[in-house]
Amino acid sequence: MPSKKVLIVYAHQSSGSFNAAAKDAAVEVLTAQGCTVEVSDLYAMKFKATATAEDIIGDVKNADHFRYAEETKLAWEGGNLCADITEEQRKLTQADLLIFQFPMYWFTVPAIMKGWMDRVLTLGYAFTHEKRYSQGIFKDKKAMLSFTTGSQESMFSANGINGDMNVTLWPLQNGILHYCGFQVLAPQIFWAPSHVPAEARGTMLEGWRTRMQGLLGENPLTFTPSDCFDGKTGYQLKPEVHAKHAGKEFGLTVGIHLGKALPPNNQMKAGV
Repeated sequence: MPSKKVLIVYAHQSSGSFNAAAKDAAVEVLTAQGCTVEVSDLYAMKFKATATAEDIIGDVKNADHFRYAEETKLAWEGGNLCADITEEQRKLTQADLLIFQFPMYWFTVPAIMKGWMDRVLTLGYAFTHEKRYSQGIFKDKKAMLSFTTGSQESMFSANGINGDMNVTLWPLQNGILHYCGFQVLAPQIFWAPSHVPAEARGTMLEGWRTRMQGLLGENPLTFTPSDCFDGKTGYQLKPEVHAKHAGKEFGLTVGIHLGKALPPNNQMKAGV
C-alpha cells in the first residue's frame, strides 16, 4: 500500500509554544508510521488571510460587483488562482488526512487559519451545490481539529460559563469540514495547557502521541446523511426520518436537534 499523506495546517507564532510541540509530535509519530507529512506553517509563510480580487490572476468577470465565490470558481477552472492558493490546494488534493493545529481564539480558529479556509476551500474545488456534506468532494479524506484552549475543561461543559464545547465546535466541524465532505475525526483538545504544570503538559502530549498510533483507522464523528433531507422543501428533514426519531430522547446532532436535548458529545466523540 502507498504511504498515507498528511497535511498539517499550523497556526502559532512561536516555535516554543505548546501548539508547536503538538505539531512536532504529530510530524514525528506519523512520519515514523510511514506517512508523508507536509506542514503549512501559516505565520512563517506570512499567509494572506484576506479573500480579495488579488487572489485571481488577470481580469475578473465583474469588477463592479466582485463576488469572491463565483470569481474564484472561474479562476480555479481556468488555472488563474494565485500561487499560494494553488500550492495549498495541491497539498490538500494529495492528502489523506488534514489536521488543523491551533490555539482557540474567541471560540474559533485564528484569523490567519480562517483565511486559509476562506481562500483554499474555494467553490468548485472544495464544494459545489450538488457536492457537499455527506456527498462532498472530500468524502474520501479525513480531517480533524487539534487545539489548545485558554479555559479549563469545566468552563466548556453544558453547565459551564463558556457553554458546551460541542456547540462551539459545530460551525467548524459541520459548517466547514463536513460541508466539504471530510470524514471528521474527533477533535484533540488540550485543555488550558498554559495553566497546568509542565508534567501535566507532558502527559497531554503523550496522550496525543498514543492516539496518533491509530489515528488513520479511527471512525469519524456522526453527521446526518444528505439523503435524509428533501431539496424540494428547502432541505428540511424528510418526514419519515423525523418520524423515526420522534420518540427518542436526543436530537440527531448538535445542530439538527429537532427541539430535543443535544446528543451528548456529538461533536467530541465518535459513535454517539
